[in-house]
Amino acid sequence: MRSWLFTPATRPDRFPNAAANGADVLIVDLEDSVAPADKIAARATALDFVPRLAWRPGTAAPSVICALRINGLDTRAGLADLYTLLGCAADPLYLVVPKIDSPGSLQIIDRLLASAGKSARLVAQIESAQGLAQAEAIATATPRLAGLMFGAADMAADLGCDLTWNSLLYARSRVVAAAALRGLFAIDAPFFTIKDITRLVQETANAIALGFSGKCAIHPSQIGVINGALVPSGSEISHARAVLEENNKGVGVVNGVMVDEAVARRARRVLARARP
Repeated sequence: MRSWLFTPATRPDRFPNAAANGADVLIVDLEDSVAPADKIAARATALDFVPRLAWRPGTAAPSVICALRINGLDTRAGLADLYTLLGCAADPLYLVVPKIDSPGSLQIIDRLLASAGKSARLVAQIESAQGLAQAEAIATATPRLAGLMFGAADMAADLGCDLTWNSLLYARSRVVAAAALRGLFAIDAPFFTIKDITRLVQETANAIALGFSGKCAIHPSQIGVINGALVPSGSEISHARAVLEENNKGVGVVNGVMVDEAVARRARRVLARARP
């Protein structure tokens, strides 16, 4: 699950393009990309579409994983999204919940989903100073939580900083560390300048180096860059295999660098990313 492509629920014609463009996860979005006047119609469209991508035993797995992002639970639209989801057939693999500031809201959603027989896993967006301060508590809120997603734009607005990498480095680092507490996946925010591929390449590389396991996209043209960056190169794979081979003998050296169990753990992560 390297690339997570946001698609407005008001544009169902774009939903099939997520798979065609190689996105690993299609996020049908009811929040920021949908105007207030369109929320009701978008909700109906999204909850009609999501069951079509649900996997059923005995059927082929869909080519793209489906996630649904609802509105924040401190809004009427968000409460309506959740209420409608609980009463319909839709059960996305992931439910992305924006603007999570505390573990309590995730725990409430968990209980409601369980009572409705839903199996959807949760992805919490951390995108405020309060959420950042509670990042570790949020990460341990519920076993239903699968990942943390960093929200750069809202975080920058809340902190009063700009959107540059350095300005948000601490916030990103805190989210990655919180996710590591419980073995959750950490998903980086999208890069907002669609046509600047050079900077997208650099930001994606920075995100991987920091520990993110996936990155959001807001345009299909960004998918190839994200997917390509998150697949280890042939030399990285060869090096990881050499590290594990040497580590099996005890402490050793590969390419002049000492190898121990800590280095081997990183090598295993590289090989895990290499699996199709």
